[in-house]
Amino acid sequence: MSEDLGTADRRPLATVLAANFISIAGNCLTYMGVPWFVLQSTHSAAKAGIVAFCTLLPAVLAALVTGPVIDRLGRRHVSVASDLACAVAVAPIPLLHFAGLLQFWMLCVLMAMTGLFRAPGETARGVLLPPLAERAAMPLARAAGLYDGAARCAALTGSALAGALIAVLGAENVLLVDAATFAVAAPLFAFGVRGLPEAQPQRRAEPASPRAYRRDLAEGCRFVAATPLLLGLCLMTLVTRGLDQGWSAVLLPVQARQELGGAVDLGLLNAAFGICALTGALVYGAVGSRFRRWPVFTIAFLIGGLPRFVVAAFTDTFTPLAMIMAVEGLAFGVLNPIMATVTYETVPEDLRSRVLSATTASVQLVTPLGALAAGFLVDSAGLPFSLLAVGGVYLLATLCPVIFPAWKQMDRIGSSHDRADGSLPQDSAAKWV
Repeated sequence: MSEDLGTADRRPLATVLAANFISIAGNCLTYMGVPWFVLQSTHSAAKAGIVAFCTLLPAVLAALVTGPVIDRLGRRHVSVASDLACAVAVAPIPLLHFAGLLQFWMLCVLMAMTGLFRAPGETARGVLLPPLAERAAMPLARAAGLYDGAARCAALTGSALAGALIAVLGAENVLLVDAATFAVAAPLFAFGVRGLPEAQPQRRAEPASPRAYRRDLAEGCRFVAATPLLLGLCLMTLVTRGLDQGWSAVLLPVQARQELGGAVDLGLLNAAFGICALTGALVYGAVGSRFRRWPVFTIAFLIGGLPRFVVAAFTDTFTPLAMIMAVEGLAFGVLNPIMATVTYETVPEDLRSRVLSATTASVQLVTPLGALAAGFLVDSAGLPFSLLAVGGVYLLATLCPVIFPAWKQMDRIGSSHDRADGSLPQDSAAKWV
């Protein structure tokens, strides 16, 4: 890759970052607005968990099976169609509510449609990051930091905006804004990657068939299963994502509603986390290559796990919880860039859609159950016990990089090449599996 800035084209990367920012900000409006709407209308944490389950289970299934589809239809087409479909799925929720026709099962079905359509678009955009970084003459680690930083900034903006809009307009009106964000993100992405060969369908000698589809799908899964570090990342993240979903969809909203100042405090807590996570991602993107990955990753995950649950269990005031969420935001900000860089360095380009679909699905398998279990646990055992129980499981999961030696291969991969774009040759994965 050329490092001549005069030949670099950063417009596609910038446009994709902007489209992803808008799409993720809209998702955050829904992920705050829907649980709050359910809690407000039903006063049931269990029902809030059921809605989260209905949203996330289809997302897992879609992520699992759409890798070959992304390759054959093209990353541009899949991302645009995904955002437009999400807009169509979200908009009826407030419209039905205003008409007095919305029932709980309708809400579950519409949120399930949102989850089903969202996952393929996110995977399609993520797979484009390495070629866009190369086109922009940018090291992969820096591009991964910017990509995660944009996502963190979107989460920050969406969370802060959601808290204010819920308080001023009501949770149902927030969903109309979310539908509009999808409608904006789709054409922006389509414009940004038009004409790029990496965003077009991959030409294959063999025509599409169920047999070819199953083989392509299995190939991505086999690559993950045969790669110890990727498998370890998937298994640990599988557990922590489920616990995080229980925290964000049930435990934290219930804490804000029962002990704190309501939706505004919930938005401010998420904003504090988001600001610091954005800072952590950008700082790592700028200077992270100077440090060994394994120690940074391990320490950051330990800091980001148990402390927030303990503080939330023993305080009913805003400031201590905001402080610990800010610290954890800084720690979590470095995790996604490290995991993304390791994955891109490990996986050959022609397998990325299938492998990223497999890893995305695998880490989200428990996510729907996390919110569901947290909702029933709060209703049956109370909030303090639930916080401590979930936090204890989180601590056990974050000890995995300390216990299992395969995690230290993070540094071995990073030091085994000196290419400017931060990527490995396509056969590099086989050298360390």
